[in-house]
Amino acid sequence: MKRFKILPAILFLPLLATTSLASAQPAASTPAPSKTERSCHLPGVVEALRCVSVDVPLDYAKPQGAPLKLHVTVAPAYRQGTRSDPLFVLAGGPGQAGSDVLPLLKLAFDRVRATRDIVFIDQRGTGRSGKLDCESKPEHERMTDDELMAELRACIANNKQPLAAYTTANAARDLEQVRRALGYRQVNLWGGSYGTRLGQAYARAYPDSVRSLVLDGVAAPDQVIPAGGRDGQAALDGLFDACTKDAACNKAYPKLRAEFDALVQKVEAGDVHLSLPNPRTAEPTEFTMSSQRFLGTVHNILYAPADARRLPFLIHSASRGRWEPFVARQNLAGDFGNDASMSMLLHFAVVCAEDVPRFTPELMKSDAAVLARPLAEMIPKLCQDIRVPAVPYVAPSRIEAPTLLLSGALDPVTPPHRAATAAKSMAHAQHVVVANAGHGVSQLGCAPRLLRAFLDRPQDKLDAACMAEVPAPTFQLGSAGPQP
Repeated sequence: MKRFKILPAILFLPLLATTSLASAQPAASTPAPSKTERSCHLPGVVEALRCVSVDVPLDYAKPQGAPLKLHVTVAPAYRQGTRSDPLFVLAGGPGQAGSDVLPLLKLAFDRVRATRDIVFIDQRGTGRSGKLDCESKPEHERMTDDELMAELRACIANNKQPLAAYTTANAARDLEQVRRALGYRQVNLWGGSYGTRLGQAYARAYPDSVRSLVLDGVAAPDQVIPAGGRDGQAALDGLFDACTKDAACNKAYPKLRAEFDALVQKVEAGDVHLSLPNPRTAEPTEFTMSSQRFLGTVHNILYAPADARRLPFLIHSASRGRWEPFVARQNLAGDFGNDASMSMLLHFAVVCAEDVPRFTPELMKSDAAVLARPLAEMIPKLCQDIRVPAVPYVAPSRIEAPTLLLSGALDPVTPPHRAATAAKSMAHAQHVVVANAGHGVSQLGCAPRLLRAFLDRPQDKLDAACMAEVPAPTFQLGSAGPQP
């Protein structure tokens, strides 16, 4: 997905969203929000869907003020009328829109859709809900980090929207307006990454509206972005250990850790000057590989195990001066052929209000790790330009609705210990850890069947033994690709 190259590892990061919303519930006599509907075709899905526009207040403290049109995509159940409780889908980021993850209809939710509507919600400030973004340009590939930072700051300065209105609390209020506008009595929630934080916030604010939750890549209530150094480093160390234990990988890359450490030192010293063909124009492009680009790409690669198993090959090739494979992988983050992209201003509006105020010097010191260092240094500086008021942290109240927590053991941003912490404030939680999964479980192996089983009977104990069959990907040992 298209992103600023200076921020190559931000996508799908979760963050804190535990603002108190108890006073936000509308009176029963309040009229349902107005909406308009039409049939639509959206990227990622062949069939026609229902596109709904729901009017919500931009500022809930001024309900009669300027409205915001929230985009909702509804995939009707195959067998309509069998289940009245839909599945609301909350994407990651913050900054990703529900309409960006429509391929999950087939990858994860096809069985669920047999009897339930699947409702994808573009969070305020994302996608078709008044996207707050900064334009990406092809010349970013050869810009320095300082130039990219200056451009991002210019985008922030030119923004006209009240960023203080784009909080997780207001996004949770929006979900309740969508539920009422569409006429559902109760809903089930599926959240991925940051969407798990938003889902928990909604369940705490409107407990009577939530039947069950499925949280994939779970962010704990006390989790702070960008304090992810230890989790990212653990995933990288685990990959290096796995390569050492794999005979073929260890033979191909016997000095993998030393090669990585040497590359980190070289890029930090500014000693990696490259001249490579532009992937779009084939013209020579000269640039310096920076720590932000290098470490951000490495962190991003760790999200998916199949991708991570290519990392030893990329590191080894770069250590020998052949940077083309690494840069080719890095360029995937800036694919301008994909219209779906993170809403960067929305991301910073949320993080700067809800996380950075709690990113204390003590936490910075305890969480210090090489992978997270660029973001840990950069984000607080950008928040000085965003200038949104801090959202006070509120200790999480108990969630009574049955909850299924899904974790990948190899996840570099929301590993299983985050879900275990979240489960402490849940009355009825089941936690499934998948040994060979990374950041995202719902589309793997038998998970789509398990989602249907849980949503049909969320009070029952789920037999998830079949998730042990998800295989570990093989390592890439050469230019031809991963081993068979």
